[in-house]
Amino acid sequence: MNSQEWTQELKTIVGVPYVIEDPVLLDSYGTDGYTLEKARPRAVVLPADREQLSSVIGCLYAAGIPYVARGAGTSLSGGAIPLDRAVVVHLSRMHQIRSVDWYNRVAYCEPGVVNRRLSDALVSKGYYYAPDPSSQQACTLGGNVAENSGGPHCLKYGVTLNHIRQLEVVWPYGEIGILGSLADYAAPVDFRSLMVGSEGMLGIVSGIWARIMELPEERATTMALFDDVSDASHAVSAIIAAGVIPAALELMDRLAIEAVERGVYRVGYPLDVAAVLLIEVDGPGPEVQAEQEIIADILKTCGAREIRVPLSSAERELWWANRKTAFGAMGLLAPRYYVQDGVIPRARLPEALDTIGRIAKEYGIRIANVFHAGDGNLHPLLLYDDQDEEMVRRVRQAGSDILRMCLDFGGSITGEHGVGLEKMEELRWQMSDAAIEAQWALKRACDPKQLANPKKVLPVGSTCVAEVSWNETENNLL
Repeated sequence: MNSQEWTQELKTIVGVPYVIEDPVLLDSYGTDGYTLEKARPRAVVLPADREQLSSVIGCLYAAGIPYVARGAGTSLSGGAIPLDRAVVVHLSRMHQIRSVDWYNRVAYCEPGVVNRRLSDALVSKGYYYAPDPSSQQACTLGGNVAENSGGPHCLKYGVTLNHIRQLEVVWPYGEIGILGSLADYAAPVDFRSLMVGSEGMLGIVSGIWARIMELPEERATTMALFDDVSDASHAVSAIIAAGVIPAALELMDRLAIEAVERGVYRVGYPLDVAAVLLIEVDGPGPEVQAEQEIIADILKTCGAREIRVPLSSAERELWWANRKTAFGAMGLLAPRYYVQDGVIPRARLPEALDTIGRIAKEYGIRIANVFHAGDGNLHPLLLYDDQDEEMVRRVRQAGSDILRMCLDFGGSITGEHGVGLEKMEELRWQMSDAAIEAQWALKRACDPKQLANPKKVLPVGSTCVAEVSWNETENNLL
C-alpha cells in the first residue's frame, strides 16, 4: 500500500478534515513536554470513536506505518514524539464521559477526557477521581494510563494503576479487547496492570473504567516555611515516621518559590525563605484534627520559621494552584526547562538535595526543586537556553547524573513520567539485559511489526535485540 492509498483510506475512515498533512501544521505535533527533542510526523489522524480508532490502526498495520497515540501532549519524557516519521493518532475527539455507575463507583470514559473534568463532573454527587497530576487541567486519562501518572495526592491514595478497574484496548493489529474486570476478583493473568504504564508500546487505550471515590468528610492544609531546605526534608521523614500518611506532602525550594511568586497564583511567600512544605490531611473530622496537631508539633520541632493554615477554602485552592503551576512558572526564569523524575527513599532527601545542588554548580546551571516529598519522587527542573548548544549538552549530562544519584541512593530512574525517549539508556542502569529482553518479548507478542510508538522505552543492545521476523500468518499471543 503506497502513501496515497493509506492516507486516502484514513480520510475515508475519519473524514478529510481529520487527516492533517500540511507540513506547517505537522510541526506543532512534533514535540511534547520534553523540550530536548522533536520530530515531524508524516501525518496526524483524529478518530472520533473506538470504531474509527480500530479501523485507523488496522489501516496503518496493513500498510506497515508506525504510529504514536497522543492526547494533550503533556508527556515529560518524549512519549508522544513521533520518531520514525510515525503517524500521530490524536485522541482529542474521543473526550466523552460515557457513563457513571454510582452503585459500583466507576466512571466509563474515553481516553481524551481531561483529568480535572472527570472530578468536576462528579463533585455535585459528592465524588471525585483521586489521581491529580500537576497538569490535570490539561492532561487526559489516556495519557495518565499510558504513563501511570501520579500527582500530589497519590501519596495516600495511589497512582493511576490503583484507580483503573478495566480497560478497552485497540491492539496494534486493529482488534479491540478488554483487560481487567469490573467484578471484585483478580484475573488469571493481570494484563490490565501490564497495559497501565506501557507508554503506548503495546496498544492504544480506547475506553477506561476509572474508580471514583467519595469526597473526604474534611480536608485540612498546613503550610510551613523553612530557612533551611534540609530542615524541611527532615520534617517530611518525621511526619511519616509518626504514623501520619498525609493525602499530600509537597516541597518547593527557593528557586521554585521565586518562579511561582512571579506567576498568576501568587501566595505571598517571603523570597528569602529556603523551602515551603504543603501538607494536606483528609478524612473524618476528629482524625483530621488529631493529625494536624501532630504535624504542627513536628514542624516546630524541625525548625519551621512559620506555620500557616488557610483562612478559607479559596485560600487553600490558591496554595494548591500555586504549587501545581510551578512547572509552567519556570518559563518566567528561563527560556526552557527540563524536568527530571527520579525517586529516592524519602529518608535520603537531605543528601539528594545537597547532591543536586553540587550538580548544578558543576555544570553551571540553575536547578529548581519541586517534588512529591512524601514518596521521595523528585522533580528537579533544570533551567536552560535552547539557543546555547553547549548549555543543552550540560543540561542533558546533569539530568543523567541526577538519575544515577537516584539509583545510588536505592531509588528509581522514574516515578511517574515514564522512560519514553528520554531515559532509554539509563534504563540499563536499573534493569538487567534479561529483564529488558523479557519486556521486548511482550512487545513482540503484542506488536509483531513494532509499529506502536517506535524507538521508545526499551533500549536495543547486544542481548536486547529488537529486530523480529514477521509474516501474515503469525499469531499474536493476546
